[in-house]
Amino acid sequence: MILQSLKIALESLWANKMRSILSMLGIIIGVGAVIAIVSVGTGSTQQVTSRIANLGSNMITIYPRTPRGQGGMIMNVSSQDKFSLELSDYIDKFCPSVIKVIPVKQISGRLISNDINVSANILGTNIDYAKVNNYEINTGNFISENDDKERRQVMVLGSQLAEDLFEDDDPIGKRIKVSYNAQIYLFDVIGVMKEKGGSMGGDLDDRAYIPISVAMKKLTNSNFVTNYIAQAASSEKAATAVSELENFMVKFLDDEEQEQFRIISQDEILDTVSSVTETMSIMLGGIAAISLLVGGIGIMNIMLVSVTERTREIGVRKALGARNAHILFQFLMESLNLSSFGGILGIGFGWIAAYFLSQYGNWPMVIAPLSVGLAFGFALFIGIFFGLYPAMKAAKMNPVDALRYE
Repeated sequence: MILQSLKIALESLWANKMRSILSMLGIIIGVGAVIAIVSVGTGSTQQVTSRIANLGSNMITIYPRTPRGQGGMIMNVSSQDKFSLELSDYIDKFCPSVIKVIPVKQISGRLISNDINVSANILGTNIDYAKVNNYEINTGNFISENDDKERRQVMVLGSQLAEDLFEDDDPIGKRIKVSYNAQIYLFDVIGVMKEKGGSMGGDLDDRAYIPISVAMKKLTNSNFVTNYIAQAASSEKAATAVSELENFMVKFLDDEEQEQFRIISQDEILDTVSSVTETMSIMLGGIAAISLLVGGIGIMNIMLVSVTERTREIGVRKALGARNAHILFQFLMESLNLSSFGGILGIGFGWIAAYFLSQYGNWPMVIAPLSVGLAFGFALFIGIFFGLYPAMKAAKMNPVDALRYE
């Protein structure tokens, strides 16, 4: 019975090829969209995770933030003037799970080389910054302890910044003018970083690095830093390090509510990114699944039309001895064939869509077998569910009335 019903169902679909293709269209789009959306979500998550991990291991960032009083009003007292170079030494001393604390002074200025003038993010920092952030030098050297102690006006360029300023020339030993706060400062280029790529904070290759003593005492004439970067002793101690840092900052700033500082760990960023992308993937996948339901309604409509058109055929089959179960199974097989063929074509469509989206977004293409299985399985369920009513309608026909149908 199964093979015979399958044969009849396939012959019926083949006899109405265009109608069958149009019936499958909703299933094709739905399955393909689910697979492509899950692929985009997984691939983009992997890319962001990789970039965050590429920034360094077990990193924790401490930011000052403006405290607010009742009603959200900004208070006059700011914690920023307490974020000094000396504070980093205290953090290192009183937080045993932290092995390095790096002060960072961030400013925006313009770099001038000959006739080329570009804006740049300039970071004042020390020798440990490159090590903790997994930065590698392409040519020359990074900032040294002596550069910092002697306040030498030296600069290390990101790879893109070096290319923008010097094109194919070797920038090592060249002099750059830095325009900041209506003043001009001269810096000697001592190094160029290897390409690092982008991050959530922007393009890391468009940055310039100078000794933090120069950034604070010569350029900005300030005593406070922008933030600290702390490195936990290991991934196992990262949570302990965050707790130690929070306890220390609460006591140092007398800030039980943590209104004057913010501590962000890599794990927290990764959890947030994963949560957001997972939520978006589920939402978009749910929207895509609606097209599967629409496709199911389309299959049901076509099957109802098919039942009406083949009323006399149903009457003849019943007159020749076909049982209700045979008729039911025949039309269910037709509906299931539509949804299964649509699901198979949808998998191909989803793979192609995922490929082009990954190329456009420059993230890895990841086709999760689970998403393929769920999308295809849901398509089969749609075929059975929406094909059941037309099949039951065909099976319940009175053979005498069916033979009289014109």
